[in-house]
Amino acid sequence: MTDPTAGSVDTDLLAEPRLVVEPGMAARVSAVAGPVLQGMGYRLVRIKISGEFGCTVQIMAERPDGSMQIDDCEAISRALSPVLDVADPIDRAYRLEISSPGIDRPLVRRSDFERYAGHLVKIEMAVAHQGRKRFRGTLGGVEGDAVHLHRDDTRAGEDADVVLVMEDIADARLVLTDELIAESMRRGKAAERELKQKLGLEPPPPPHAKKSDPAKSSKPKPKLKAEKKKNAPKNTKEHRLAADRLRRGEIDPIEGD
Repeated sequence: MTDPTAGSVDTDLLAEPRLVVEPGMAARVSAVAGPVLQGMGYRLVRIKISGEFGCTVQIMAERPDGSMQIDDCEAISRALSPVLDVADPIDRAYRLEISSPGIDRPLVRRSDFERYAGHLVKIEMAVAHQGRKRFRGTLGGVEGDAVHLHRDDTRAGEDADVVLVMEDIADARLVLTDELIAESMRRGKAAERELKQKLGLEPPPPPHAKKSDPAKSSKPKPKLKAEKKKNAPKNTKEHRLAADRLRRGEIDPIEGD
């Protein structure tokens, strides 16, 4: 495993606070896990406590660039387990599970909403907006403390475009689509290539190569328009025969055939 803080790390992304947070017992776990993860160079994404296998505490984490490897999960588990044992934020036995956010990931920070603009999302509000708590649609841009959403679940008489305050959101999650899978595969290949370069298994990129910015939007690119049909070639057999007839005087160069 490579150190997530090695090389150039955007400290602003690393320290960026979450706008969508958990209540209750999960909040107590977050207060313990968050500083440990940040000190290791990771960002806390979400904490979920469920009754599976008695009690399971799932902690989602990621590197500032959004990547996450199995070795990262193992390192976090080794570092976090003894800290949680001492702090004891849960009043019963539990099983700790460290994972990546996944492709259809939760959106919890402002940069998440900016990065995935143009993708399909499901949003559940903690505070109702216009008498409604659940929304689904294409994520638009971020303006101030709110996010724009173009709904695809509108009913008669409802506006398709809404503006939702991020701090009033209880849960926001990407919807699995072909575009999202393609974007995730691209990011995964880039992270794997960077890891090999750090380990010396692959030559570094040339100095002029541009490095992708993890904070920038991964909005699906519009499909290119089909190219216009090219004119037919003028060197066909018919054209060559006509040229020969012209040289022999069988065709009037003004009147043609």
